[in-house]
Amino acid sequence: MSVITTNINTSTLPVMERFYTIQGEGYHQGRAAYFVRLGGCDVGCVWCDVKDSWDAEKHPQVPVTDIVAEAAKFPGRIAVITGGEPLLHQLDVLTKTLHKQGFQTHIETSGSSPLSGSWDWITLSPKKFKAPLPDICKAAHELKVVIFNKTDFAWAEKYAALAGKHCKLYLQPEWERSAEMTPLIIDYIKDNPQWTMSLQIHKYINVP
Repeated sequence: MSVITTNINTSTLPVMERFYTIQGEGYHQGRAAYFVRLGGCDVGCVWCDVKDSWDAEKHPQVPVTDIVAEAAKFPGRIAVITGGEPLLHQLDVLTKTLHKQGFQTHIETSGSSPLSGSWDWITLSPKKFKAPLPDICKAAHELKVVIFNKTDFAWAEKYAALAGKHCKLYLQPEWERSAEMTPLIIDYIKDNPQWTMSLQIHKYINVP
């Protein structure tokens, strides 16, 4: 895997893809949202389904003004910044520009790099390959833990204990192992009702 360095150029960002769809996971599931997937990741999850995002140099640098102008063509006013790992980049200018156009700013992050940008919603999805920073654990509005095997339940509880008291807690089966993991998640949530199940509904209904 390529070594990825933080992008200090705040006027452009490496964009892998951008599209208007519905949010498929977590608290805002089913809502219209414009997604911006940034290139660059230093976490390297073995089960990642967007490994093409890992090397930022493979993706074009797009001016922030162009990113926001394209998003503003659509009626939805949630902008979800994802990756890759979006916090490898300085995101203050992006979120400021999105807010000026009336967007709610959401981020999906592993929390492994320092927080930048002004966010209306932070989804923290911690990964074993590179631990999240404590400050981001506390700032998260939503903790979404991917369950790949049985030991991940204890790992999920570790980060739930580090999150703020108002953080929403979600368990999500890893897509390729969903048939095996989903029944275990159901049973776990029945015994631990502070958790909620998250499903990747966009994959079931075949939208981006």
